[in-house]
Amino acid sequence: MTSGLELTLLLLGSAVLGVVAFRMLHLPPMLGYLAVGVLIGPHALNLADNGTTTQALAEFGVVFLMFSIGLEFSLAQLRAMRRIVFGLGVAQVVLTIVVTVLASLWTRYLPPSMQIGWQAALALGGALAMSSTAIVSKLLTERLELESEHGRRIIGILLFQDLAVVPLLILIPSLAKPAEELAMTLAWAGIKAAAVLALLLFFGQKLMRKWFNIVVKRRSQELFMLNLLLITLGAAAITEHAGLSMALGAFVAGMLISETPYKHQVEEDIKPFRDVLLGLFFITIGMLLNVQLVLANWWVVLLLLAVPVLLKFALIALLAKAFGSTDGVAMRTGLALAQAGEFGFVLLSLASGSHLIAPFIIQLVLASMVLSMLVAPFVIANMDKLVMKVATNEWMLQSLQLTQIASRTMATQKHVIIAGFGRSGQSLATLLSEEKLPWYALDLDPERVQEARTAGINVSYGDCTRREALIAAGINRASALVITFADTRLAVKVLHLVTELAPKLPVIVRAHDDTELDVLKRAGATEVVPEALESSLMLASHALVVMGVPLRRVVHRVQAARDERYASLRGFFHGASDIADGTEHNYVRLHSVTLRDDAGAVGRCIAELELDEVGAEVTAVRRGIDRIEPGPETELRAGDVVVLRGTGNAVTRAEGRLLR
Repeated sequence: MTSGLELTLLLLGSAVLGVVAFRMLHLPPMLGYLAVGVLIGPHALNLADNGTTTQALAEFGVVFLMFSIGLEFSLAQLRAMRRIVFGLGVAQVVLTIVVTVLASLWTRYLPPSMQIGWQAALALGGALAMSSTAIVSKLLTERLELESEHGRRIIGILLFQDLAVVPLLILIPSLAKPAEELAMTLAWAGIKAAAVLALLLFFGQKLMRKWFNIVVKRRSQELFMLNLLLITLGAAAITEHAGLSMALGAFVAGMLISETPYKHQVEEDIKPFRDVLLGLFFITIGMLLNVQLVLANWWVVLLLLAVPVLLKFALIALLAKAFGSTDGVAMRTGLALAQAGEFGFVLLSLASGSHLIAPFIIQLVLASMVLSMLVAPFVIANMDKLVMKVATNEWMLQSLQLTQIASRTMATQKHVIIAGFGRSGQSLATLLSEEKLPWYALDLDPERVQEARTAGINVSYGDCTRREALIAAGINRASALVITFADTRLAVKVLHLVTELAPKLPVIVRAHDDTELDVLKRAGATEVVPEALESSLMLASHALVVMGVPLRRVVHRVQAARDERYASLRGFFHGASDIADGTEHNYVRLHSVTLRDDAGAVGRCIAELELDEVGAEVTAVRRGIDRIEPGPETELRAGDVVVLRGTGNAVTRAEGRLLR
């Protein structure tokens, strides 16, 4: 018998190892959790069972996931995307369920263990209708395609899928009731849901804002966190006592908080709880999987993988086409959403707990869903190639876009190509126009491009990471290229193309901070503008002017900092709140080291330590109340405080040399 502590340690330890392994393979952590669950579950190593403790932790994971979805709920966003969300999204979810129910009629010709009733088919259709918000949104963000035409359709459908989970959480448990009681059960569930939601939304909306104001005025982070947990779990308890799902109450709580000014703070505070508990939920899903049963019926699993994925792809692509998309956009939308999703597991688990679907079928469907999510990143990464091979008019549309760009820039010489026409790009364009300097912009947001083109602005829809788009924009005739989006990976890709096509072309690149400066310089950037350092310079210059420092001296100081490539500004003293993503070793930082009497550096000059070999340097030495500007011949003494600058790894190694 495993104790609660031992079980928790086993789950946490396994989760850490699984996530590390899948991160190294550049796969979503969710798949790592599922793999860990399969491995330690009762059908493999049998290290843990899916008991009450595990299920309780897993249920809290779903609660916090639904709370996060409610927190992201935005009426403004729904109104802006209503045609996609309530048109394309509704059609996709409803038709997927309908097709699944119709397909279940054919199961009457199969062995009894494979037959599916309409109630089970409806629950199964709801699970299969879901796609992975976590995987798809992450990949679209990395590819800078969130604002593209297919990106908007994908996000709109995902948004409705998240909303569709709420009624399905009410519907699926009711389907387990006898047929003669089903109508009454559904009606009663609907009445209870309406009453509870009205109570929470009507009274909760007024109380939430007032209560949060009271809590925030106490200025206690601990109290804020306790209050957040109380509201989340309290709302979940209210809906559970009403005979509804805990997740429904959590969703409403998140929706109420999303209307307060504290939404973003709550989002950050709740994220650790959500991610950890949701990971445990996926481990419990993995525990359900009987690998031996799946292997014995591998051909059925592959069939259940291929058929739903292909049907879902075809259905979404046809619906997108019916809603006015081009063939290429429709196919990209279908390919991105063809896989299963995390809410599919939630609904499948609910159907299993309600005994709607036979355990044998649950096993096979579960395995096929896991495989579809495993394949999804590779499909999305290569969807452009797939679309080009299949869509007959995609080449023509791409060629037309490039022809339009080329025709608009053909007569332009010595112009500036602006890669990305967001706020930074538009500000740059305004200043260039005021100086009567020619420019042309490329952007991937069709709505932005259309708005700007209507106003007579020199911008075209085009992907600056493609060689053809840069050639069409006249890169060989341009005087400069400015990359206005702060995405280092894509900027490096553009720089490599520029090095190949126009190696002498000056390229100015925007970056978040100085951590990417060296990478971009090595890739060929002429100038890199780190936002964090430039904002610091502007802040300092305004402060100096206000303090009475002559403007000419302020301008000279700012220019000197830029001329030395921000060398004097690079690195800062890090605190616990600065970096929390595990990448501290990449960041240039300042670090103070106090030399004890037995430190190896005592009595030696800085040059002897050869700190440059490990990538660090000494920026200052404090001796008593004096601050010494160090040089190679500066001799270090016991009690000195040495300030080091370098990346996390370099500073650690340099500290070792000082103290050994």
